[in-house]
Amino acid sequence: MEMPPKSPDGSEKSPQSKELIPSNTASTLCMSSRSESVWTSTSRSKWDIYHKPVIVVSVGAAIFLFGIVITSLSCFLTKNKNVYKMCGPAFLSLGLMLLVCGLVWIPIIRKKQKQRQKSQFLQSLKSFFFNR
Repeated sequence: MEMPPKSPDGSEKSPQSKELIPSNTASTLCMSSRSESVWTSTSRSKWDIYHKPVIVVSVGAAIFLFGIVITSLSCFLTKNKNVYKMCGPAFLSLGLMLLVCGLVWIPIIRKKQKQRQKSQFLQSLKSFFFNR
């Protein structure tokens, strides 16, 4: 591979530097981040804030109840009893796991909301005092 001759004053750029293109990465990251709502002051409804944990809790509760039904079927039905004994506890544990994850998720969101409110309050105070 033949390298192009360099000029004595060093004004010619190397091939690697020609490939580097300056970019506005920081501004692009801020614009495309998922936490964009921190920078905007639009208020969101309770459903927008809590819809994911509510869905996880409801799906977890449904799977848990389905596990209870299947486990109780192993007591009443003699046909396919082993299948019910294997599947019932699996659905019970999966439903309980989703239920607990959703119930723990709700206080975490509340804590984040309080931190955002404090942050927005401090930002408004800072802008009030420094923009005078």
